[in-house]
Amino acid sequence: MIHQDKEIKSTKNKAKPSCRCSHDEPVHSDNDGHDHGGHDHEHNVDGSWFKLFLPSIISFVLLIIGIGFDNYFPQDWFAGYVRIAWYAIAYLPVGLPVLREAYESIVKGDIFSEFLLMCIATIGAFAIGEYPEGVAVMLFYTIGETFQGMAVNRAKTSIKKLLDQRPDEVHILENNVAVKVKAKDVQIGAIIQLKAGEKLGLDGELLSDSASFNTAALTGESKPDTKKKGDTVLAGMINGNTIVEVKVTTAYSDSKLSKILELVQNATTKKAPAELFIRKFAKIYTPIVVFLAIGICIIPMLFVDNYVFSDWLYRALVFLVISCPCALVISIPLGYFGGIGAASRNGILFKGSNFLDSISVIQNVVVDKTGTMTEGVFKVQEVIIKPEFDKDEILKLVNVLENKSSHPVATAIHNHVGAIDSSIELKEIEEISGHGLKAVYNGKELFVGNFKLLDKYSIPYDIDPSSIVYTTIAIVFEGKYAGYLTIADEIKEDAKETVSKLKSLGVKLTMLSGDKTNVVQFVADKLGIAKAFGDLLPEDKVNKVNEIKARNETIAFVGDGVNDAPVIALSTVGIAMGGLGSDAAIETADVVIQDDKPSKIAMAINIGKQTKKIVWQNITLAFAVKAFVLILGAGGLATMWEAVFADVGVALLAILNAVRIQKMRF
Repeated sequence: MIHQDKEIKSTKNKAKPSCRCSHDEPVHSDNDGHDHGGHDHEHNVDGSWFKLFLPSIISFVLLIIGIGFDNYFPQDWFAGYVRIAWYAIAYLPVGLPVLREAYESIVKGDIFSEFLLMCIATIGAFAIGEYPEGVAVMLFYTIGETFQGMAVNRAKTSIKKLLDQRPDEVHILENNVAVKVKAKDVQIGAIIQLKAGEKLGLDGELLSDSASFNTAALTGESKPDTKKKGDTVLAGMINGNTIVEVKVTTAYSDSKLSKILELVQNATTKKAPAELFIRKFAKIYTPIVVFLAIGICIIPMLFVDNYVFSDWLYRALVFLVISCPCALVISIPLGYFGGIGAASRNGILFKGSNFLDSISVIQNVVVDKTGTMTEGVFKVQEVIIKPEFDKDEILKLVNVLENKSSHPVATAIHNHVGAIDSSIELKEIEEISGHGLKAVYNGKELFVGNFKLLDKYSIPYDIDPSSIVYTTIAIVFEGKYAGYLTIADEIKEDAKETVSKLKSLGVKLTMLSGDKTNVVQFVADKLGIAKAFGDLLPEDKVNKVNEIKARNETIAFVGDGVNDAPVIALSTVGIAMGGLGSDAAIETADVVIQDDKPSKIAMAINIGKQTKKIVWQNITLAFAVKAFVLILGAGGLATMWEAVFADVGVALLAILNAVRIQKMRF
């Protein structure tokens, strides 16, 4: 995740009469550390259907009339230069844009592009008098490119919808009057008045007693989410049926939705190995094909007795058309982009197509407990304070100290004790990672944390913590054990379903937590997780993950806390819970689950598997058909029409296969 003040805007391409590959896109840096410019299949496809296909329609009509005059309705005047001119005019609407692209590619140093292959093949067909076939090849190539552009545009629709989720303007209250202002100019602390049906423009805190929000833009979940006073509400949420007030807590450019948009936009620059391979392969493959075509045309002159130059040139031209790598160059990135889009619609954000590949082969899923498999919403169950201590004073001190922490336990204590006593002044506040908090009050030390904190400072206590099933918060004051609080957390409603789905995918599960071992084991038993470990410090979690990695097995770690960040970074794929999760965990993760539902873990793995399956189907299809027709073409058994199918037909089949993932239900 990127914490820069960068405004993300939706840009739309201007409508063009024809559909061509754009070479004006910026160069992206891929995850291999190299810059890849060159060929980009992001087509300009805005505008009406008729405008998109107008050049192709003109060429098609002229081609059909020409073929009719040639074969079915012979005309004396349709001969010689008139016939050549007719087919040349039919060629120009679809051929000129490709000729221009070929020229621009050569100027930029990309000589052996698919545009050059098409230009050589079609101009060559004209040179040997095969005018209708020359026009037909370019016509079907253009139609194929237009459909490719439409497919790419459709694949990006879900992400473009995200770009429209933040309103440009909001109503803020000034002297109890609602004033419309630019959302990006709103300051932290301002009060937004949100009417029924309006989208929230910035992250904030709900000031009204309660409100119902549609969170589909952020989570993919259409079910309304009821928020209460003090709850966090996010940009992109749609207000229900009442007017509510929201206090802005985050700048426009730092809102959670802004970060989501950056994640998804940046995802396209991190390429999967298959994409990187095809890019490099095309750069080598295309020039080899050109020289092979020259060889097919020239070399037979040395060995064939009845050598006819025009026949062998025709075979070479057919070979060139077949060899165009369009099906691979477009369908593979489109497959990955479709996977990213399908995931984002379901509230799962992949930071790159390479992670779709990685997650598809995950063997182990290691989950944190609190906030991942449980709600992370704690409630105090019992308060046990020793008689020699003032219970009210101790609870007030604990409340003030825990107020310095963002952990859900602190919220539970605050909800139980009540308002913070402002007269209490704590000094030397220190967080002891994996243990708890420490402070000084009126010269007396106060400790609040787990019982490992007491062991660390050799403070004796008279209970067995393992006998308590709930999460336990121990308290020490004036160097003496003062008592404890028990806090309970609820298991998420889809947690058990998650375990079942992961097992059906052949994935092994492990639960790691800093919570007490007996609490962790209690939750694990309820969910059906065989391996569970508690009382772990952050470094212990790292050691456990390293033990699995030592078996040369792939790992996805799922967590939400600051102390989960090191393990997330260490895993093959790090997954963060994006709703309750800390910024550190979300920033480190490779995949972010927006609605904190553990069932999305299995969904993410399934999306990765389906995406990879479709990509390899396309690779196999393209290579198999092209290899077969290339052999036929070199042997003189394939015409330009078979060549057109091997190029445009296979490309369209691969594209149709790639867009299937956007229709799948996971």
